[in-house]
Amino acid sequence: MKIKKVVALGAALGVALAGVALAAPANAEPVSNSYVLVGSDTLQDSINALTNGTNVSGSVVRTTAAGATLGNYDAFGSSVIQTKPNGAYFGRPAGSGAGVTALRASITGNPYTPNPNPANVPARVVTGQIDIARSSSGPGSNANSAGLLSYVPYARDAVAYAYNGSNSDLAALTTAQLKQIYESSTPVVIGSTTVKPRIPQSGSGTRNFFLSAIGVTTLGSTVTDANGTTPENDASVLAADEIIPFSAASWIAQSNGATGLNTITNANVKLGAPNGNAAYTGTGNALVPSDAFYASSFGRDTYLVVEYKRVNSSDPAYDPKLAALLNPANATSLTNTGTFASTAGAVKRKFGFLAPSSATPIRAYTTL
Repeated sequence: MKIKKVVALGAALGVALAGVALAAPANAEPVSNSYVLVGSDTLQDSINALTNGTNVSGSVVRTTAAGATLGNYDAFGSSVIQTKPNGAYFGRPAGSGAGVTALRASITGNPYTPNPNPANVPARVVTGQIDIARSSSGPGSNANSAGLLSYVPYARDAVAYAYNGSNSDLAALTTAQLKQIYESSTPVVIGSTTVKPRIPQSGSGTRNFFLSAIGVTTLGSTVTDANGTTPENDASVLAADEIIPFSAASWIAQSNGATGLNTITNANVKLGAPNGNAAYTGTGNALVPSDAFYASSFGRDTYLVVEYKRVNSSDPAYDPKLAALLNPANATSLTNTGTFASTAGAVKRKFGFLAPSSATPIRAYTTL
């Protein structure tokens, strides 16, 4: 659902920064004429569909800000992005944590450096360049009723694990087995299979949620790329007998053809059922989320994060267009949970999401 176009400035344009040139990507996402979203890989495809316009629900649905188009920037792609006209080129935020960090820098004016940062992109001032961070996890210990950010519920997801295996050994691992696999410093054997765990990049909300769900605080030495840049929700990275945390919504969306992304074409790659509980029902390209799995300890609410004062109607900085964009009562808002084909909620269901367990925003971060 993603639309890209060639930037007229071309790839040759460089922006000098502390002696380092940041080149404009040759095939970049178009800059936004209104609000900009960055962050979570898990949420990007459904939001790409909404912001570009889609009929996946059976009716044409497009989310705009009072008619103005939105800029939704993928978690992975060119190492640098430009989000607004004449704005800075800066490192692409890859994942939930990086998206929230970039949003905070956009508010404070402090320089932003992406983490992870495989291209070694230098710090860059991004003031006013980001409006919303996509986050596949909540604020955790940063939650505070006096917080300066607002985590607005987007949808309900769940996290299982993808595996590459030709037998059933890895099909229904228990929470205890997953904990052992991910914290062990010696190979773990399940049945006749020596399990090889992988993990997404450190900024991934899926990574953080999964490890919390299975009770792992310190990764074992058998985990592949523990400090690297493995993208989340990409089953194409899996070698034989490898497993990796995977968003149930992303698996469903890829299986159903709702997104142009498809990393699950290997016949030996399947979505595991933690504790024997499948994340979806249905077959082929007609999968739907399992209510029971999404309600389990592997289920999670996902969020869109904004500066609180911009959505607080009693604050002088209140932005009514931004607030409307995040108002679930509006049929085509990003946070809508409707079921009619003409609503954003119906689109999100085609991407494997359910309504969040709570519609109440959570405030977080007393300092930015």
